[in-house]
Amino acid sequence: MPFYQKMGKVPAKRHVAFRREDGTIYCEQLMGNLGFTGLQSLLYTLRRPTNVKKVEKAWVQSREADPAGWQGMRHWRTHRLESAGGSAVRDRTLVLFNDDVAVSMSRPTRADDFLYRNGQADEVIYVTQGGGVLESQFGNLVYREGDYLVIPRGIIFRLVPDGSEQIHLVIESRGHIRTPKRYRNDHGQLLEHSPFCERDIRTPQDLVVHDELGDFEVITRMGETCHRVVMDHHPFDTVGWDGCYYPWAFSIHDFEPIVGRLHQPPPVHQTFEGDGFVICSFVPRLYDFHPEAVPAPYNHSNVMTDEVLYYCKEEFMSRKGIEFGSITLHPDGMPHGPQPGRAEASIGMAKTDELAVMLDTFAPLQVARPALAVEDETYAASWLDGGRT
Repeated sequence: MPFYQKMGKVPAKRHVAFRREDGTIYCEQLMGNLGFTGLQSLLYTLRRPTNVKKVEKAWVQSREADPAGWQGMRHWRTHRLESAGGSAVRDRTLVLFNDDVAVSMSRPTRADDFLYRNGQADEVIYVTQGGGVLESQFGNLVYREGDYLVIPRGIIFRLVPDGSEQIHLVIESRGHIRTPKRYRNDHGQLLEHSPFCERDIRTPQDLVVHDELGDFEVITRMGETCHRVVMDHHPFDTVGWDGCYYPWAFSIHDFEPIVGRLHQPPPVHQTFEGDGFVICSFVPRLYDFHPEAVPAPYNHSNVMTDEVLYYCKEEFMSRKGIEFGSITLHPDGMPHGPQPGRAEASIGMAKTDELAVMLDTFAPLQVARPALAVEDETYAASWLDGGRT
């Protein structure tokens, strides 16, 4: 998120000798994306971030696709997936993926005994249920139900659940996650017509300096392979930092929906963009207020996009047969729209209480094999009603 933040102790100028009380200097580290042309932050640490004792392969989370390769309209009840453990990292269950993005479910029951870094993807973690603290080199960030946690690649972090039940949707992005371009000015500031602004964004607030030596494990993901990187000190030894590259949180409940006299298309719900996909938020809102409006969406073909919806409530204006935790996929080029009776039922309604996260990808998605265990195989036929509207 391109606005400047500063925490802890930093020198007056960049790249100068920043000395401790004993005369030795703090270590300076530049962290950012797009080489030296993207968002950046400078961190000042007690020890060198290069002090690595050992690197070894930890495990592989292979992306194995549905062997049938069937790309019809599909539905999975993802909250019924069996959790193999309770780790926020190791026990993710992959649901959908392509070369640009991967979508997984996670149900952590505890804080991992290791730290984590995604070396090749930005991560967006949508907190369906639960709360806790995101710990990182940039300080602590409290998270709660409904938050999008945006963690740029390369940042070392750990989720510490607060003891409540946790359900997370995890989106890994090949490109960097940013706010929609049409909502920003040339300086990166969110404009007046944006459905949220900088006041809604939460950044780390508590910088805890860990001055600890020992063996500290940082699981580092590079594609499908996770490596075990052992450092000789705790990597959360930042005494100060400033810049525009850091983890941040935005609550779906702070998204202010754009409404109109007639049905508004899905782009008005856009919240983030990546390379090859967008993320949208469907939130409680007033319905269209033209006297003859049909609030339910019209039938449409997803030409050049795959549409994924993750339902955070059982209510959704145009769907039936879904449940809390359902994920639906409507693939490229196949017409879809409100199921029988939903368009008629929406006429005259004043508002909706729906809550959902949508992902539209510009390249076809593959279905991961683990999702097959919770697939609703009747979904594709749920529009049949004898040919009526």
